[in-house]
Amino acid sequence: MKRPLRQSLQWASQLGVRSVELDARSGIHPSQLSDTGLRQLRKMLDDLNLKVASLRFPTRRGFDHLENLDQRVDATKSAMLLAYKLGAPVLINAIGQVPDSADDPRYVTMSEVLDDLGRHGARVGAFFAAETGTESGQALATILDTSEDGFVGVALNPGQLIVNRFSVPDAVKALRDRIQVVCAVDGVIDLAAGRGISVPLGQGIADYPNLIGMLEENRYRGRYIVGRGDSTMDELQQGVEYLTNL
Repeated sequence: MKRPLRQSLQWASQLGVRSVELDARSGIHPSQLSDTGLRQLRKMLDDLNLKVASLRFPTRRGFDHLENLDQRVDATKSAMLLAYKLGAPVLINAIGQVPDSADDPRYVTMSEVLDDLGRHGARVGAFFAAETGTESGQALATILDTSEDGFVGVALNPGQLIVNRFSVPDAVKALRDRIQVVCAVDGVIDLAAGRGISVPLGQGIADYPNLIGMLEENRYRGRYIVGRGDSTMDELQQGVEYLTNL
């Protein structure tokens, strides 16, 4: 839903939600937000009784691509600092396709980047959260576990896992304590089209009652972020009501 930031925040407040996710790529890019702008944004959030649950910073390529990698990493670090300044505990991004083999040079590069971001998160006070979906939960957990010095969290996206035909329960079991936020998206497998598609919350095959139960067993205390990139206001409202009623 593409709307002016102030209007979107006012609508979210009227809907009764307690926190929001902000887009640090097209909404409030770190390099374009002055100290004055940051203070104004924080005041706007306070006035509307909203907190920032997460900051999203989608890079054009994953961390498995060497071209302009240093620039992407530096930009991600700047966005993590902005997340901290806004009170958000995590910065979300997809890390790219995790290579199948740990001997693949791209795997080594990705592991080194994640380790670097993990250490940076400890310094600035906001974690990097890798979004699920391009590989199984176990594959993501394996590469995250290669980091010895820094902690990288996970943004669990059940819809994206379903779209790519991965098990949501298996991902929760594999990632457990790393899950810092849940992107509450649903999905279905379109057999006619031969692919998965994301759908509004509650209209897909994600078993959210069971998922929430699994997360509670793992003592999950993070947020549930409702909405897709093209969600309408009605869809967002229905999603909030769906989760509230569970």
